[in-house]
Amino acid sequence: MSNVNPISSEAVDAAVAHALDLIGKAADLAELKASRGAAVGDQSPIAALSAQMGKIAPEFKAEAGKLVGQARATLSAAYATREEELHTAEESAKLAAESVDVTAAPQLRPLGARHPLSLLQDTIADIFVGMGWEIAEGPEVENEWFNFDALNFDADHPARAMQDTFFVEPVESHLVLRTHTSPVQVRSMLERDLPLYVLCPGRVFRTDELDATHTPVFHQVEGLAVDKGLNMADLRGTLEHFAREMFGPEAQIRLRPSFFPFTEPSAELDVWHPGAKGGARWVEWGGCGMVNPNVLKAAGIDPEVYTGFAFGMGIERTLMFRNDVRDMHDMVEADVRFSQQFGVTL
Repeated sequence: MSNVNPISSEAVDAAVAHALDLIGKAADLAELKASRGAAVGDQSPIAALSAQMGKIAPEFKAEAGKLVGQARATLSAAYATREEELHTAEESAKLAAESVDVTAAPQLRPLGARHPLSLLQDTIADIFVGMGWEIAEGPEVENEWFNFDALNFDADHPARAMQDTFFVEPVESHLVLRTHTSPVQVRSMLERDLPLYVLCPGRVFRTDELDATHTPVFHQVEGLAVDKGLNMADLRGTLEHFAREMFGPEAQIRLRPSFFPFTEPSAELDVWHPGAKGGARWVEWGGCGMVNPNVLKAAGIDPEVYTGFAFGMGIERTLMFRNDVRDMHDMVEADVRFSQQFGVTL
């Protein structure tokens, strides 16, 4: 052991000065934490002096221990003080960045809007729910039996052709993208108890080109009622009420004889739209009729006991002449300005 004390006050002062310089230079908490080892940790000069305590003569240990202890206390206090200063500064900066000037003019952000087709579909559903009807839904990828056979479409009916219907490959799977929501009516007759009053809204698919009045993907709403004693008068009364709810109390309807495989007798439905732009006029709205007995039989319903009526119309078409929309492109191009014309309804 040396007779000279290597842990002099000068050496301790130098170690403390080095550590305080590192602590003072830390600009943020991350830098302070990174400098801890070199300032007060195992890699610091003060730690190197402490490591020499076991090598000095006994008569120097008391004085050296006092110097090193005081130095460590000084550095610990300095580190804690700097840590608190930096923490306070960072919190203040964060609060300043998040502050809101309540006297500044607000920055208004334009809101989106629900699509008018969705709003109209909900409006139609509300009308029929208010009459005691139920809402029914079904799959958009449908079995060919539900889409055609159960609805009395012959095997060679033109609607089955590839140019009208999207078939899912392989064709032998007998799956199609439904061409109407009528399959939901069939499913409802098979799954629900009688009497039956259901409204079937939804998206349908046909191989049409997109133009001003056509789109390959559009929406329909169809209604089905099956009960004892229903007749064309019940159908007409239901449609008159529906038309007046949609187009105003002065709206009228007329039925023109037509043909559909799933109804007999069948009719084209026209509505007198008193509020139409350009003047009141008759507009073709959809199709309707009494449910064909073959359709009832396909669902296991005895046509000698129960009768039914059905109707259907396009929601896009309804929106077009109800709100004077001239071009189908407006409905599919996702321009929020089109939806905002109908009100920002969430």
